[in-house]
Amino acid sequence: MTDPLRIGILGCADIARRRMLPAIAREPGAELVAVASRDPERAARTAAEYGCRPVHGYAALLGLPEVDAVYVPLPAALHAPWTRRALGAGKHVLSEKPLATNASETRELLAAARGAGRVLMENVMFVHHPQHAVVRELVAQGAIGVLQSFTATFTVPRRPVGDIRHRADLGGGALLDMGIYPVRAAQLIVGTPLSVAGAVLHRARSGEVDVAGAALLYTAGGVTVQLDFGMDHAYRSGYELCGSEGRIRVGRAFAPAADEHPVLEVERAGGPGRVTLEPHDQVAATVRSFVDACRGDAVADDRSCLHQAALLDEIRRAAGGS
Repeated sequence: MTDPLRIGILGCADIARRRMLPAIAREPGAELVAVASRDPERAARTAAEYGCRPVHGYAALLGLPEVDAVYVPLPAALHAPWTRRALGAGKHVLSEKPLATNASETRELLAAARGAGRVLMENVMFVHHPQHAVVRELVAQGAIGVLQSFTATFTVPRRPVGDIRHRADLGGGALLDMGIYPVRAAQLIVGTPLSVAGAVLHRARSGEVDVAGAALLYTAGGVTVQLDFGMDHAYRSGYELCGSEGRIRVGRAFAPAADEHPVLEVERAGGPGRVTLEPHDQVAATVRSFVDACRGDAVADDRSCLHQAALLDEIRRAAGGS
């Protein structure tokens, strides 16, 4: 029997406590061995829920020989420095998205992981849900004719005052936090390469980061791609494909519940139709994919991660950012 992958957690962020720690604890191929926090009491409370070791400070956890891999749920600007340190300590890394705040640093981290012989995986969970493979198959079968356009949106309600997403020094802003979803969906469904025709990013009057944005992209084959994102909006999460003979709509594309039956709305000349799929836990699937990659049974998707980072950079430049 293969020994479980022993995982430590660098930080007690909400996504770690709410989604990732329960998924890691349930994964048969993994063992949650330690949780670190800058606050020793918070580390103790979180670790006690899972019967694992509390650690005061992230560096201390990286020094533990019983930790094979780490999950990094820190603010976006801290992903790269702590991922770099974890790789240097010989650990595999599952980092929250984005892996880094720019493509240059993303490329450097992926190269460092390859050089160290370690797995580095970015935690974009929705790509592990099979509903998107079904969409690609429908398009390939000609269900909507020739694909002409793709639109995707991910918006969430206003974040509270003091939320890290409002802090530029921590890598906040709608592009990196919400925009990454429609960008990655376009890569996944339409394919690459994608070019940026134009983009806008909006800031709140008193804010230091973008709170909303939109981008227009295109392929060499003539498919247009429209993306929008924001964090001062009603909740929206979905994408739509329009072809020469029909269209496909996917609601709750990025965060369907584990027990939810996803429904694909497929409209053709003959009338509307629905494709109802079986439930799938994309959080559990993400953890399983990471474990498999660390065991050598799967390969982390470095290429998509780097293409995504490059597109985010292009969108920022097109919108007049640095």
